[in-house]
Formats: sequence, structure tokens, C-alpha cells
Amino acid sequence: MRTAKHSTRWLAALAAMQLLLFAPSLHAQSAGQVEFSRGVGFAQTPGQGPRTLGKGLELREGDRLTTSDGGSAVIKLQDGTRMTVRPNSELVLQEYRFKESAPQDNSFLMQLVRGGFRAVTGTIAKSSPNAAKVQTNTATIGIRGTDFDARICTRDCAAEASRVTESARPNAVAASAKIVEVTGEVNAVDPAGQRRRVVAGGSIYPGDTVETSPNTQAVMAFRDESKITLGSQTRFRVDNFVFDQKNAGEGRFLVSLLRGSARALTGLIGKANTRNVGFSTPTATIGIRGTGFDVSFDELRGTQLWTWLGSIEVAQGLTALQVLQAGQGLFLPLSGPPQLITNQPSIEGKQPDQVNVDNKQLFSSDNSSDASEGLFVFVRDGHIELVSAKEIMHLGKNEAGSVGNDGTTSRPVNIPKFLDFDTVPLPDSKNPLLVSILGESGIGKVCK
Repeated sequence: MRTAKHSTRWLAALAAMQLLLFAPSLHAQSAGQVEFSRGVGFAQTPGQGPRTLGKGLELREGDRLTTSDGGSAVIKLQDGTRMTVRPNSELVLQEYRFKESAPQDNSFLMQLVRGGFRAVTGTIAKSSPNAAKVQTNTATIGIRGTDFDARICTRDCAAEASRVTESARPNAVAASAKIVEVTGEVNAVDPAGQRRRVVAGGSIYPGDTVETSPNTQAVMAFRDESKITLGSQTRFRVDNFVFDQKNAGEGRFLVSLLRGSARALTGLIGKANTRNVGFSTPTATIGIRGTGFDVSFDELRGTQLWTWLGSIEVAQGLTALQVLQAGQGLFLPLSGPPQLITNQPSIEGKQPDQVNVDNKQLFSSDNSSDASEGLFVFVRDGHIELVSAKEIMHLGKNEAGSVGNDGTTSRPVNIPKFLDFDTVPLPDSKNPLLVSILGESGIGKVCK
């Protein structure tokens, strides 16, 4: 009788221990699943044994994914994020929260321990600028709705780069400007009508229309050192921007204020050739002479101008109206004659000459090489923020950057070959197996 009681108690205790042992898996949220795998790889939930990576395998919050030499896996998370985990890599799905009904609570945090991945992010990264992050031992990657690659390099990256026979592409900044300060919400609409959220560090490209929401101000820093502050409920378009540091006089700086207000300080293009800089509103064209000025346009009233540095030349159509010196203003109503303004009108936002900007950190490159060690990131589209203990770097479309083991950020002169000519399939590849085989055979970038 006593033996039976002891056996019953022992079995009950064993069952309780099993429940405790497997509790993490019972409560861990399903994060997604494996879409493709090749070679040897595992997923392991804390407190449990490893599971072999294979198509259809469920992934859970807390899983540690590892791949061997020659192994890789394409995973799809519930919010639509897709990632290719590269060979010899270790990636932890540290936190994952996703509910379509509560987008404000969605987030994910991953840890890249070694190796790398290629990613096309989904709903979480696109809906909130601070909701998606990847931590490494040198920096945190802030993801802003992005298509990008990340690698932790030791000697392996340099060895890969040495086997690439193609010439490296310049790591040129394609953006006309970057947002350096923002309060409120800013969006940009490209010429194709695609709309995207822009946060501090985000890029503005030729043809983009920048739109600010109510109670919003934003400061844009251009590559030629021009700075423009936008007020709330403003629509501002970059019509044409061309700039070469070595030949600023051949540059172009043409922008339009479609609605709202702007405070402008012109830069190197204007200093080298004033004829190549132009601002316009629906009712006025503004020529500059090395200038700081304020401009606003109200669809019911007209255009208002005030010069606080240098001078501007104002025209309507082909008719030159007025040259305004510093301390002078002009109001151009929708109908009726222009009116001189003698007192500086109130306008939203900082005067741009009071905003400190490090253009070198924003746009310049240096001589770091493919042989450097640390974290490397290449952005195919979108915006990435690299935050180390020392510095912050923002990367836009077709930009590469790195963070050394000492926390120093760097923007290489050329896109590292091991990133630009990576033969591991992209996560949205239609045939990852074929891409893998072609890559191993040396055909590489034929189809991804």
C-alpha cells in the first residue's frame, strides 16, 4: 500500500517536473516557420532539445537558430519578415510580439551572435520606427522598414572578398538630404507614389515629396551643406538635386514648396553658382544669392517671404518683382499686387543656421577595407540605424556601413565585395536551391 502511494506521488512529481521543463514552449509565441533549408541547421527553444531546420518547422519566440558550414535557411515570420540565415551563423529570436489587431504593441528583438543574414522586413519594422532591432556584440541595428544584409566579420569576409573577380562598386550616398531633427510624423512620397515613414536619419531622394503632419517640424541637411526646416502640414518637393563635392558649381538644387512653410539656408551649390539654385511656390519663383530666408504658402492667401541673410530675387512667371535684402519681406497674394513686409513674420521651426550638422558623418566615406573585422551592413532599400557605444550611423538605399569591434562606425569608399556579390540566396528568392547551387558553382549573381 505504501509502495503504491509512493509510486503515485513519484509519478505526480515527475509530471509536474515535465510541465515545468516544457513550460517555455507552452507559453512561447509562435514566431513563424522555416520556408527552405539546406545543409545542417537547428532551432532550439530554451530548456528543450534541438530541432532540425526543415521546411515547415515552426519557430518560437526564444529559439536559437544555428547553421553549419554550407548550411542555410530561409525563415518567414508572422508579420511577413523574411530572412536567410547564412552558413556558420547563430541567430536568436529573443523577443517576438505580433498581433494584427494591436499593431502598437508589435515588436521584435533578435541577437546575431555570429555569421549573418539577409532580410526583407515586414509589418513590424514598417509600422513603428523603434519596434524592430537586432543586437550584436558591437552595435544594435535599428530597422526602419528595410531590405538589408548584416554580417559579423572575422577573417571569413576578407577571404570571400578575395575570391570575387568583379570590380567593387562605389559606396555613394544617393540621397539628396537626410532628416537630422524631427518632432512629430514625417512621410515621403516617391515619384511612383510609394509612401514611406521617415524618421531621424532617414533619407530624402530626388523627386521625393516630403509631407509633415500637424504639430510637426523637421530639419533636412543636404549633401551640399544646405539646411531646410519644414513646419507642420507642409508639402515640400525635391525637384532636382545634383552635387559633386569636387565641382559644386555644376550642381543643381531645385525645390518646390507646395504647401506650408520652410526656413532655408543655402549651401555650397548656391555659393559656387547662384543660377543653379531655385525655390518655387505655386505663385512665385525665388532666386538666391547665398541666402537664408523664410517662405510660406497658403492655398487660400498666397506666398509670404522674409530674408534674414543675404538676398533673394522674387519673380512671378517671367516677371521679376523684387530683390529682397536681409531684413526685408514680401507678400504675394493670390490676386492683387505684391505687398512689402517690414516686420519678420512668425514662422514654425528652428532657423537652420542654428542647427549643428556633421555633414562628414552623414555623407562622407573613408578607407576601411574588406579585411576589417566587426559588423557590416548593406541596405538594398529603406533605412538602417547603427548604434554603438561610441557613435550612431544612418544608412539609406544602396549604402554600406560598418562598426568595428571598438565601436567606431565607418562608411567604406566601396561596397564590400562579400556583401555586394553574396551568393547566398535572398529571402524572397523564387528558387533558393537553384541560387545556392549557382553560387557554389561560381555563377553567383545570375539570378537571386
